[in-house]
Amino acid sequence: MNEQFALSRRSFLSLIAVAPLGVATTTPAADHIPIGLELYSVRGALQKDLSGTVRAVAKMGYDCVEFFSPYYRWTQDEAKQVRRELDDLGIHCYSTHNDLESFSPTGIGKAIDLNHILGARYIVLASAGDLSSIDAWKRVAETLNKADETMAGQGLHAGYHNHDVEWRPVEGQKPLEVIAANTAKSIMLQLDVGTCLEAGSDPVAWIESNPGRIRSLHLKEWSPEKGYKVLFGEGVAPWKKLLAAAESTGGVEFYLIEQEGSDYPELETAERCLAAFRKVHA
Repeated sequence: MNEQFALSRRSFLSLIAVAPLGVATTTPAADHIPIGLELYSVRGALQKDLSGTVRAVAKMGYDCVEFFSPYYRWTQDEAKQVRRELDDLGIHCYSTHNDLESFSPTGIGKAIDLNHILGARYIVLASAGDLSSIDAWKRVAETLNKADETMAGQGLHAGYHNHDVEWRPVEGQKPLEVIAANTAKSIMLQLDVGTCLEAGSDPVAWIESNPGRIRSLHLKEWSPEKGYKVLFGEGVAPWKKLLAAAESTGGVEFYLIEQEGSDYPELETAERCLAAFRKVHA
């Protein structure tokens, strides 16, 4: 997720026109689990017009969005303008996807400030890379723990997002199991369903073995034939069992659709996935 986007002049001016920054809480209602969009799914549109893309996503009926790493380049003023847009649209940002810079001693302060402005609850490490030893993965866990201690003092928590590499054994152990066993329970384990499936692991079993820690999921579909380009509900994910496990055991607070491509334009893909999700999660 290295694509860069910034607030274009058009986007920035449209954001300035919205209402003042609100103070409404971004905590999900107890009787409703929000369904959101990881904005990497519409990265092309987002790069061209951030404001217009967020508005389009809100119009589809998404409850929340997750910004990915280029948001970290925003100024505080730019983040405030984005927050005004979110408030105006009635949608939220519960988490952001981040590079290691956001967890470093020199970068964590900025990450906390921006996430406070956006109203987020979790600062998620998007990737630790392809590490070749269990000791290296334990150091990632230490980084998460230290960051979480700092974030907790500011009302935030750290999160970790898996890819397929975390399911591939290193020295006889799965890195994601090492992360889970060596991090504080307050650290969210954000499950990327598609990469779990591609690696041949069982996402339902993973949820059930980590009660209360799967507070967010990337609902990415996968199939042997089309990989990640298959739409939600058209691959091999056992969605009904998975969502039931997330809600009964995992402690899910919000869902996020993520799509890495399809046979349709980005925004149409996001809309189709949301419609499919609603049919499954009726």
